[in-house]
Formats: sequence, structure tokens, C-alpha cells
Amino acid sequence: MKFAELKSQIDDQNSGYGDSKLNKVKNLEAILDVVKSINSTLIMDNVLEVVLKNAIKISETERGFIVLKNSEDKLEYKLGMDRLGNNLSESMFQISTTVVQDVFFNGQSKFIEGAQSDSNLDSSKSILNLELQTILCSPLLTEDKKIGVIYVDSTHIHKIKDQNITDTFEVLAGQAATAIRNAQLYDGQISAYNALNEANIQLIQAERKTLKSSLDSEIGHELQGLVHMALLEIESLYRQIEKSEKDTEVEDIGKKSILFDRLKLKSKVAIDSIRTIQRYAHALLESSALTLNTESGDLNETIESVIRYSSAMRKFLKITFKSDFNKIPIFRYDSEQIEHLLVHLFSNSAEAKADAIINIKTYAEGSFIKLIVADNGPGISDTLKNNLFKLPTQMNPGYGLFLCKSIMERHGGSIELVDTEIGTKMEITFINS
Repeated sequence: MKFAELKSQIDDQNSGYGDSKLNKVKNLEAILDVVKSINSTLIMDNVLEVVLKNAIKISETERGFIVLKNSEDKLEYKLGMDRLGNNLSESMFQISTTVVQDVFFNGQSKFIEGAQSDSNLDSSKSILNLELQTILCSPLLTEDKKIGVIYVDSTHIHKIKDQNITDTFEVLAGQAATAIRNAQLYDGQISAYNALNEANIQLIQAERKTLKSSLDSEIGHELQGLVHMALLEIESLYRQIEKSEKDTEVEDIGKKSILFDRLKLKSKVAIDSIRTIQRYAHALLESSALTLNTESGDLNETIESVIRYSSAMRKFLKITFKSDFNKIPIFRYDSEQIEHLLVHLFSNSAEAKADAIINIKTYAEGSFIKLIVADNGPGISDTLKNNLFKLPTQMNPGYGLFLCKSIMERHGGSIELVDTEIGTKMEITFINS
């Protein structure tokens, strides 16, 4: 019975205040208190505890259990309590599984009074061994979907044939089902948020790792070039000083010696310092060689994964992803870095046009595997095209595409901007070696 039906029965009664109506009003007030309590929280454990405590209280039974349907569509023990509010372990869940399974399967409540002597009941061993006399069991239904069962029992006989008690218990089960379903949805949202947050953290870490490696590499190369030139110049200057020392005629031989000794000393200090910098630059280049964690994988599955968790992010809520995945071979690549690359490309599209359509296409071309990412945004200006994949500067502060280029170079592949009449189109090439 639903809450509205119980209320309607009371409203339809005549104005007289008989025992029946008084009991129904009392039960209705109890249900209202229960509804208020179970709707005051979305935490699953709290909801189950409030529901079960009130179920035991309303039915005046000794203990109760709640079982819920799991992901495999099987009933799973969730909570057991006695009338004092003590939790009962799963090992104490010794009830008639026949009753529980029957109620869940048929979606109909069962109320048993005098279970030990009920000739219509095929008493199970648990009912007999536990000397159960009273059993109330109702399905937990939300929009005709069965999510579990609530069960209470007692070793004493209660007059549960009274329609007021059974109606109230069913109303409680209905309200409990709604509260439990809301808690499940809330748990699902929290899990999704945590998964999304974890994905964001991993992307940020991967981004920092890739950026550091790319910057180390670029800085190392630049230092190597500058240091090499400086070293050549200083060594040339040192040789010139030695030559000038021989060729210069100075009356005071002592002053001449001191002057050139100082020049040669300063040159040697400069040479030693530059050689030290050269060693650091070499070490920087070696540390920049980010190791690829390559494993055989399906690129289409990696892309689908990125689309799936990106779609939940706020910046992509208005973005439409369209995929055209052709059959491509399994090959070795670093899925974490490719996910990072895709998020950058998708982010660029979303920032350029909040409601952009992003088309992703994959296909094989000989020994090459192609990935095309195109959008219908405003495109890239001619002034930016020349510096698109270069190291960030004050004039070109973004480093996303610079990182994408670095990632593909590590994979032995490439990323290129393709001319297109509308939006931006990137062609990413892997070599299936």
C-alpha cells in the first residue's frame, strides 16, 4: 500500500472516531515521523538504520533485516538489527530464505502470524529452529522496480492480521524504498565525482610530468648550444692572451707578467665554469628522456574512455562528440600520455567554442595508424600557426600543443595541423612497427 492510499482511507472515513480510525491516524502520524527521519539524510548507512529501527518499532517485532539487489541481480545482506538497536552480523541472518526470495520474486508482501502452526506455510528449518511465530516481509519497490526486501520477525505471536499494521508496514516499505533509492543515486554521484576527480588528478600529474620532461629537453638543448659557443669563444680568448703575452713589449716585465697571469686566470675560471654548466646541460638532457610505458592496446577504446569521462566535466557539457572508429590493429603506445594529448585537444576545442562539435576518426593506412580530431570552431589564426607547436614564450604562452608534439615525438609519430575550411583539424600519426 502507498502512503497516499492510507491517507485516502482515513479521509474517506465518517466523522466518527472509532478505534479503527484512531489507530489509522496514529499509524499515519508514525509514518509521517518516519518519512521525515529517513528523508533527512542521503547517506546509505544512515537511511538503512533509520528504516530498520522504525520497521521494528511499528511492527513491535524483535529484530529485522534489509537485503538489497546487487549489480548481479542477487539479494545481498545489508543490515540487521534487534529491537534494542544493536547491529546483527550477517552470520545471524538465519531467516527463511524461501519467504524473502518469494516476496522479492513476486513483488508481494507476506505477513505470517503463528508460523509454527501455519498449515499453509511450508516451514523451513530456520523458522522451526528459531521458533519464529510472526513474520512481516515486504518488497522494496520504486516505480515498479524491485531493489530489495525488508524483513522483521519475532518469536511471539502478534495480531498482524489487523489491516492497520500490515498497511502501515507496507507504507513504510514504500517510503523506505524511495529513500534507499535516493541514497543509492547519491552514492553513485559521489562515486562518479570521485572517479572524475581521480581522473583529473592523474591528468594533472601526467601533464606536469610531460611538461617538465619537455622543458628539460628544450632547455638542455638550448644550454648545450649556448655553452658550446661560449666555450669556443673563451678558449679562443685564452689562446689570444697567450699570443699577446709573447708579442707585447712592456718595459716593466713584472707588471706584464701580473697582467697576463690575471687574464689567463680569469679565462681558466670561465672555462671551468662553462664546462660545469655543460655537464649539467648534458644531465638535464638525459633526465628529460621520459620513459614511455608502452603496452599493446586498442586506440579506439582509449579514445572512448577519454570521451566518457570528459563528457561529465563542466567544460564539455555542451560539447557534442562524434566518433568514426574504423578497424585498426592493436599496437604499442602509452595510453596515459595519449589520454593526456586528447584532453588537451578537446579542451582547446571547448575553449574556442563552448558548444562545439568534435569529430574523432581513426583508420589504418599501411603501417601508419591515423587519428583525426576536428571541430567546427573558429579555427586558428595565421599569426599563431607558425608557432603552434613551439616552446612557450611571452608571445605564445600556451604549452598544450607543445606537449602534444613532445608526446608524439616520443612515440616516434607526429601531430600536424591540417588545412580545413571550417574549424581546426589535427592529424595524429602513429607508426605500427
